[in-house]
Amino acid sequence: MAAEVSDQGTVRVDAWIWSVRLTKTRSQAASACRAGHVRVNGERVKPAHMVRAGDQVRLFHAGRERLVVVSRIIRKRVGPSVAAECLVDNSPPPPPREFVAPVAVRERGAGRPTKRDRREMERLQGGLPKVQ
Repeated sequence: MAAEVSDQGTVRVDAWIWSVRLTKTRSQAASACRAGHVRVNGERVKPAHMVRAGDQVRLFHAGRERLVVVSRIIRKRVGPSVAAECLVDNSPPPPPREFVAPVAVRERGAGRPTKRDRREMERLQGGLPKVQ
């Protein structure tokens, strides 16, 4: 395990994000980098960008912003307790559950919504004003 976790050296940002369990898979981490959802020290980076201890990593993933500081370099995915020691989490708290917008549910067999139904749903979600 000593070879997997160290205080010096560099590692790819997509591998580090996956190793500290910010994403479920490394391909998700690489996709987030390619889409511009990962910033290291304020700059957008590609998946192969190297991070070192002290770098600030900002990740937008799963509808949430994660702001972490690299405290230790980790090359392989390890248990959650070891992974938690490799970062300092400065993320804002997630939004409370009651403020998350509910998903619109239609009855089974109701078919596709009409234009009128769609406009009514958008109005209820706060999108469009009601047209007279």
